[in-house]
Amino acid sequence: MSTTQDHETNLLVTQIAGIALDNPVMVASGTFGYGREYATLMDIDRLGAIMVKGVSVTPWTGNPMPRIVETPAGMLNAIGLQNPGVAYFCREALPWLRQRKPAVIVNVIGKTVEEYAEVATRLDQEQGIAALEVNISCPNVKEGGIAFGTDPVAAAEVVAAVKASTSLPVIPKLSPNVTDITAMARAVVDAGASAVSLVNTFLGMAIDVRKKRPALANVMGGLSGPAIRPLAVRMVWQVYEAVQVPIIGMGGITCVEDALEFIMAGAGAVAVGTATFRHPTTALQVCAGLAAYCKAEGVTINELVGVAH
Repeated sequence: MSTTQDHETNLLVTQIAGIALDNPVMVASGTFGYGREYATLMDIDRLGAIMVKGVSVTPWTGNPMPRIVETPAGMLNAIGLQNPGVAYFCREALPWLRQRKPAVIVNVIGKTVEEYAEVATRLDQEQGIAALEVNISCPNVKEGGIAFGTDPVAAAEVVAAVKASTSLPVIPKLSPNVTDITAMARAVVDAGASAVSLVNTFLGMAIDVRKKRPALANVMGGLSGPAIRPLAVRMVWQVYEAVQVPIIGMGGITCVEDALEFIMAGAGAVAVGTATFRHPTTALQVCAGLAAYCKAEGVTINELVGVAH
């Protein structure tokens, strides 16, 4: 690599919850599988981190179909956190991920506090995992998920249980479906969170006017994509002023300007999600754009975090 390329790369080096990252661009859980699915489409090693699909104690089948509906500025999904379970993840997915350069952040899910803790305990035995993202915010499951993500006391209980079960940094993924996002952030930080991810999807629904029925079998699902970005940026701004831990911002990022909004609002890193379905290399384009912006402005990425405040 040339000296110029070295300099541009160094402009993006950062840390989140003690995790060293070559750059602050991640791919959001639930949109990138376990990484291998995209290996033939892009250079995965150029990512800062991979936030893998949710992992539960036992396999989950997810919700009945149809589970995805396109919207004018994004999509509704009600997948229901379908996954093959923690044993499969450790046996089949993690060995491949260990060979990749990006940090691996495992999204942990459960229906009870005990299930979250059990997954954390199992993952704590493995090498190659940088942190646990605790999903307390999925609006598509009737047990766990959003039931924990809208109650500060319940959220803190889950985070404390996971924290007690692992030596890894714990990063709760917060739900936007609350009246006061800062109350949730304070609760999980007080319970031991090393950083926070925000936001997950907004609860929404669509009607199939031809069938005269809800378009999703689950009736309601999570809205993601560009439609939610201004709301997500607002919440990152609020949480940045409320707590003193790093923030991973996400919600509708499609280009470098979107990512910069989150970073200037207070996010130390960003995650690209729904845009990956349309253009698989979006995260890499965002990363390249951040390097170009920092070079043009004569700043490092860390100097931009929260600068709009």
